[in-house]
Amino acid sequence: MKLKSILVAGAALAMTATVANAATLEDVKASGELNCIVTTGLVGFAYTDANGRWNGFDVDFCRATAAAVLGDGEKVKFVPTTGKTRFTALNSGEGDILYRNTTVTMSRDADLKLTFLGVNYYDGQGFMVNKALGVTSAKELNGASVCIQTGTTTELNLADYFRAQGMSYEPVPIETNEEARTNYLSGRCDVYTTDASGLAATRATFEAPKDHILLPEIISKEPLGPAVRQGDDAWADTTRWVLNALIEAEEYGITAANADEMAANPPNPSVARILGAEGNYGEMIGLDNQWALRAIKAVGNYGEIFDRNIGPNTEIGLERGLNALWSQGGILYAPPIR
Repeated sequence: MKLKSILVAGAALAMTATVANAATLEDVKASGELNCIVTTGLVGFAYTDANGRWNGFDVDFCRATAAAVLGDGEKVKFVPTTGKTRFTALNSGEGDILYRNTTVTMSRDADLKLTFLGVNYYDGQGFMVNKALGVTSAKELNGASVCIQTGTTTELNLADYFRAQGMSYEPVPIETNEEARTNYLSGRCDVYTTDASGLAATRATFEAPKDHILLPEIISKEPLGPAVRQGDDAWADTTRWVLNALIEAEEYGITAANADEMAANPPNPSVARILGAEGNYGEMIGLDNQWALRAIKAVGNYGEIFDRNIGPNTEIGLERGLNALWSQGGILYAPPIR
């Protein structure tokens, strides 16, 4: 009888813990604010302007999520973190969602107990050097000093690459991108290595960006994507489908400017489902039927977010590449809303 009581009590405790851990959507609605974890500062992706306003590629996805859930893309509190502190901030409840140029890996998914929602940028690790160094390939970096952010996949990739090439290097550990920028420009390190998109963003802030080159080697796969805590499937569903809706919106030509008109006169059933004119898809993720319409109106579709923040006509100057839609030569692909 005593054993049975213990088992019943244990089951009740486990159920209570599960319920407590599965209430993020309700908590966000109750607080009226989305806590979104971002980087401490990376131009084009997440940074503050002269007025202290957060801008960038990842920032726009945070605002889209807030618009879908809370009806207003401005109802976001941004939580800046380093590579070391981002996962602790998420799992401790300091943030509700992580949008911080974070690589999806098995250990982060299974060991750190994160639930990744998809990929919002396909990237790879590269190297940046000053032209004056006279280097044209990463294979010429034997003995170089390398600025590397601790607590990141780039740290591990760097060690693997140099070992495979039979080369040595002097690591210069840094915590933030700004610290890397300072050390690199002062000559404290010969090379800065991180995701190629991050290198392009950092170079764009230099006084003489053309004096610095990105070497041709890309040494890793870095699928970057948002994450939430494990154990809250309802919140994961809500946030995952916001990301998917922005990608699907580009595929079907839905923009911030025409979203209302397309919702009123859907050109096809797919658009009708995305914009809430058909079905009850919002109900499935704890929202009303205009959730995707609000997200798109707040920040635009995936292509608009990309072009505005990091595209070819920005100072970052990134081409779509792998991040083009699957129908346009890339591998960007969202499951259908149906």
